[in-house]
Amino acid sequence: MEFSEVSPAEFDALVSDALDQVPEELARLVRNVVVLVQDEAPDDPDLLGLYEGWALTERPANHAGALPDRIFLYRRPLVEMCEDRDHLVEEIQVTVVHEVAHHFGIDDRRLHELGYA
Repeated sequence: MEFSEVSPAEFDALVSDALDQVPEELARLVRNVVVLVQDEAPDDPDLLGLYEGWALTERPANHAGALPDRIFLYRRPLVEMCEDRDHLVEEIQVTVVHEVAHHFGIDDRRLHELGYA
């Protein structure tokens, strides 16, 4: 797809839809996380998403009051890798699951085994 074919508002709606697909039992456990959309990662224009923060499995005891963890989704590489809207919806969902999984401490190796890498 062409980057200009998907407006920022439309992309944001697709991300919102993907977040709504996270099972409720997992969504309830996601705390102090904000999801942000940017056109592309400053240091890696091919990166689809990024989790920045302390995974629940690694959080220090004194984490209270810390700034929220952040999940970034990068619009340009996601749109440009997809052939059509259905493919884009699928890739956004995979990327959301991938980054939320990092919040729970699941590493890239395991995500690859599960088909989310």
